[in-house]
Amino acid sequence: MASIAFSKWEGTGNDFILVDDRPSVFPSDAEALIRRLCDRHFGIGSDGLILLQAPRVEGADYHMEFFNPDASQSFCGNGSRCAFAFWNSRSPRGRAPGPTQPAVFSAIDGKHTASWSNGRVRIGMRDVSGVERLDEHTDLIQTGSPHLLSWVDDPEAIDIVAEAHKHRYGPRFAKEGVNVNFMRYIHDRVEMRTYERGVEAETLSCGTGVTAAALSAMARGSVSGACDVHTRGGHLRVEATATGAGGFSGISLSGPVREVFQGVVEI
Repeated sequence: MASIAFSKWEGTGNDFILVDDRPSVFPSDAEALIRRLCDRHFGIGSDGLILLQAPRVEGADYHMEFFNPDASQSFCGNGSRCAFAFWNSRSPRGRAPGPTQPAVFSAIDGKHTASWSNGRVRIGMRDVSGVERLDEHTDLIQTGSPHLLSWVDDPEAIDIVAEAHKHRYGPRFAKEGVNVNFMRYIHDRVEMRTYERGVEAETLSCGTGVTAAALSAMARGSVSGACDVHTRGGHLRVEATATGAGGFSGISLSGPVREVFQGVVEI
């Protein structure tokens, strides 16, 4: 029987198991183990598991390997913010980070930047080439993970699982899956709820979803340059620059993170 030390973090209610795997000892191909650790009844419980690994590309400080609770993989915005704080609280081999030291990390979709900003973690997101307008009230945006954005009168009035399943398991997205977000723009901010693929349930927050919602609001002319977003788990902020081609560059996501507890699990 082996033991794995872990730390539990959350970013606006999006919670993650983080493991320092720079020695490369975690059996990352053990899908059953990942599913068990993320299980909220028989495991630690989380919206995903993150391995902090040694750098894989030149110029990076570390690599973030993210797994959904079903062991599938994608980029995770709030998980990346938690991973940076986790890295920042430890001393990587060959480099000891200070409390405000920025970083460059790689993930499944390439390189990103991360830093502290007024007590919140800010990460750089990938550029978005464009927004696909599906209909008058619906957009589709790829922000490291695919997000369908549905503008509604009141997200809190939505039966989110039933409504999300119409898209998640509809003809276009059934095979690859899609995250489904319900939003409105009110009081100078976006208010939203998210159903995440891989979790296959509502989560209190989703960083890539928050980013997509803000970009959708910008594309529709509700706001420009910066957008505050309120989720059930808390508040985040997205900044971006519109490009002439209908896309966005210089995208950043910032919000709070917190370590919940540390532990050791036997496998």
